[in-house]
Amino acid sequence: MAALRRFWLNVHLWLGVGLMIPVILLGLSGSLLTFDDAFDRMLTPARYAVSAGEPAAPSRLLEAARGAVGQDFVVISLRLPEHAGDPAIAQARIKGRPTPGAPPRGQRLWIDPVSARVLDVADPRGGLFGFAHQLHGQLMIPEIGRKVVGWVGWGLLISALTGIWLWCPRAISFLAAFRWKRGTRFTHNLHHFVGFWIAIPLAILAATGVYISFPQSARTFTQVVTQAPAQPQQRGGEGGPQRFGAPPFDHTHLNIDQVAAIVRSNAASSELVAITLPTRPRSDDAPSWRVDTDRHGQTSTLQINDETGAVRPTRVNGDPIALFMRRLHDGGDQPMVWRVIIFLAGIVPAILGVTGLIMWLRRPKRGAATSRN
Repeated sequence: MAALRRFWLNVHLWLGVGLMIPVILLGLSGSLLTFDDAFDRMLTPARYAVSAGEPAAPSRLLEAARGAVGQDFVVISLRLPEHAGDPAIAQARIKGRPTPGAPPRGQRLWIDPVSARVLDVADPRGGLFGFAHQLHGQLMIPEIGRKVVGWVGWGLLISALTGIWLWCPRAISFLAAFRWKRGTRFTHNLHHFVGFWIAIPLAILAATGVYISFPQSARTFTQVVTQAPAQPQQRGGEGGPQRFGAPPFDHTHLNIDQVAAIVRSNAASSELVAITLPTRPRSDDAPSWRVDTDRHGQTSTLQINDETGAVRPTRVNGDPIALFMRRLHDGGDQPMVWRVIIFLAGIVPAILGVTGLIMWLRRPKRGAATSRN
């Protein structure tokens, strides 16, 4: 038992030391992104200075966005306000096909939903939150960054689970182990106390992060466990070059107001969330508008044929397990308590890393002192 404990202690220590820097970077960036909307409101209040009144037609918002991006960019989607006081958000990308494996240049526009006035235009990959997204998603490493993040997640998961096992008391009662004073040093007590209470949330975030980083492998595993029918693998495969969507058409048969009217007539009980303009299809399928709707928290998608206006059957967006994993990981649509826990779980690795490093550096000194005695 002592040898096994020593083995897992060494695994825990070396994982903590070796992954300290990337885990701290992922944790702090994740904490920032948990409340990115609230932080963005504080840092750039002009983006949220919307007017009061009846919302403008989607066509006015789309035309305002097109006028603001200029000739080099094309608007690809429009997201309507989720709550009163929120702006509408349009996404635009540079015209033409991007370089294979490289993301196309884009712009994000915040629009007053009442006056259709463009409040701000920014590069979605720039600024503090754009940097945080790239850091958290791929550690700023091109091509293989997401896979690196996934392997760091595996290490964090093992570290959290071994930390729980090492926390379990040996010479004292289980209840006494919850006390602050587990040792004579402040760093020792802080590491054990904080580490225990945050270990389970950290393990959940690490496991969901691994699922997001390796979607094909995770989907295959869940299909084997749940005996669900297999889904077709995305082009490029897991870890292959990232592929980006085809550019949209310059002109469409339907306009955005007609599409919104079709959706409202077919899904009267649902709220219109976002509209994506038709893109050049890779197959013989007719170009279609994609419209996201929400009904009592259930997000669905409608496909509207641009030539005929025909509506395809409603489908639930994506893999439900993957959607749940992402919401659990980033706190989307989750109770405020869990979002606060995620925020704290992103900060705590910095505390655990520093205290663990101090404890690790002190080990040889304790061993030498014992030998002399």
